Amino acid sequence: MPQHDPSKTEKATPRRRNKQRTDGHVPKAPEMGRTMVLLAGLLAMRYMIDFYRTQFMDIYQWFFREGMRTELTQESVYSLFLWVMGKIAILILPFMCIIVAASALTMRLQVGHLWNLKLFRPGTFSRMFNIAAGIKALMISPQALVRLGRSLAQALVVGIAPYVVIKQEFPNLIPLFYQNAQGLAGYILSVGYKMTSYALVPMILIAVADLWYTRWNYEEEIKMSKDEVKDEQKQAEGDPVIRSAQKQKMFATMAKRMLKEVPTADVVVTNPTHIAVALRYNVMQAPAPLVVAKGLDHLAERIKEIAREHNVPIREDKPLAQALYKQVEIGEIIPEELYQAVAAILAKLDKFKAGRR
Repeated sequence: MPQHDPSKTEKATPRRRNKQRTDGHVPKAPEMGRTMVLLAGLLAMRYMIDFYRTQFMDIYQWFFREGMRTELTQESVYSLFLWVMGKIAILILPFMCIIVAASALTMRLQVGHLWNLKLFRPGTFSRMFNIAAGIKALMISPQALVRLGRSLAQALVVGIAPYVVIKQEFPNLIPLFYQNAQGLAGYILSVGYKMTSYALVPMILIAVADLWYTRWNYEEEIKMSKDEVKDEQKQAEGDPVIRSAQKQKMFATMAKRMLKEVPTADVVVTNPTHIAVALRYNVMQAPAPLVVAKGLDHLAERIKEIAREHNVPIREDKPLAQALYKQVEIGEIIPEELYQAVAAILAKLDKFKAGRR
């Protein structure tokens, strides 16, 4: 088993997983791909054997019937070349398409949709041909023992399967003396299919075990320490000190803009000490009074100070001040349930008394 860093006890975060995937580091078990390709090839040969027999019969019949009598000219050689290329394509392409499809499907099921060009960066090839590093990884890495054990198991399986099948078929070898060429070929194909099937069963088990080990090893390799998790959270959310400073700066900017609106207010409603809400009522701007500024404690004192400097009336009404501060945001009109209370205050102001006269 590989020796992983004992300090890395935390599961990888989604951000770490995405980075590993972007860099092309994914849990890919090579044995599963090879085994599935071999299985797909075996099944393709099993169900396409009649197709191949027909094609080879056509080739042999043409060769022994027409090919021996064909006069070799430039035109006939060219036609023969095209015919041979077509036959080779018919024989090879279906089988190759099945193999490629099986390989692509196996890879897709293992790693999902992944297309990474980082493997072709300039420094990648120099690392690929670093012989010293490769030998060191093979000799020292604990994973080399896993690969060695996997290879020995496969070699043992591939070696035992033919022995078992030949031992079973030994009584059937003597009657082959009386078989014709077609019967002999059929027997050889059936025995070969049987040998491959016997070898495939344990190979599939080895591939499944290799897949499990690869995924387990991948999870162990991408584990993170507690400090790494904290650092990543800081990077994702921002440093708390910086965020606090940014928030303070944002609030200061908003407060500065808000305080500029206080001189335009018609009245400031207070709590009286720790809440101040500035209201402005202009029928041409809104159908009801607007909250142009509000604040608590120090900001409330600053609103009242600016209001005194610009002769804006200040009125104390604790319930109304609390309701306005909690329910209405800056720039919004007051809710309908507060109309009467606000109207009672505005009606006492000289500005609106003059308006009524």
